[in-house]
Amino acid sequence: MTNYLKSNNIIEDKIKIGEIPAILFRPKDERELIPTIIFYHGWSSNKEIQRIRGFILASVGYQVIIPDAIYHGERKALDNYGGENAAKYFWDIIFSNIEESDSIINEIILNYNGDPKRIGVMGHSMGGITAAGVFTHNPNLKTLAVLNGSCGWQDSNNRFKEFLEVDSYERELEEKVNKMDPMNNLNLLIDRPIILLHGDSDTLVPIESQELFYENLKPLYNHKEKLKIMKYLNLNHFVTTDMMEQSIAWFYKYLLN
Repeated sequence: MTNYLKSNNIIEDKIKIGEIPAILFRPKDERELIPTIIFYHGWSSNKEIQRIRGFILASVGYQVIIPDAIYHGERKALDNYGGENAAKYFWDIIFSNIEESDSIINEIILNYNGDPKRIGVMGHSMGGITAAGVFTHNPNLKTLAVLNGSCGWQDSNNRFKEFLEVDSYERELEEKVNKMDPMNNLNLLIDRPIILLHGDSDTLVPIESQELFYENLKPLYNHKEKLKIMKYLNLNHFVTTDMMEQSIAWFYKYLLN
């Protein structure tokens, strides 16, 4: 396949952070500390599928790292991503991403000139759920953008179980979902910049969980403008051009400065 994503101003490299394969985009000849975005892909996706989004973000001045999650891409991808495997692996993948996030952040800072004061996280679907968890539990991250994901894990988990026809997960997993749920850790998020972008007709990750999270968190904010939800009418589980544009505008406001 021809590599049509090329620019004289952007460097793209395949890198490895420990055992984590990733794609790195960065502005060419950047000598100062670089604002950096970690982008997490969704269920059944991988870093290559998300290249266009990394390229778009890098084209406006950000360094972008897109890691492969376990059981995706180069990390023992599953033979299928149907309901049985979703019920078996979904939350394990998210928690693995969160556990690995510190090593990715440290690598960005130590070896890729990332500005430790200007690191944001972003993700789509499962990647948005991951990004929400990484952001919640790392106070040093500057901003969060969630595309068709969820920051209300318990509510989403109940919907997932109904959709997958699963009565319950193991008690330990259920407790971990509840403990790490951003909705149950609102005190860690007050006045931190968060944008939520979601189709109002999303059948895979229903918007209701995001709306619930937003309504619970907003009253705690002293600076209301730092929390924003954007609903896209009649849109299912897709990322639109406007979602990317709004994310870029958000990062310009809250990551560059």
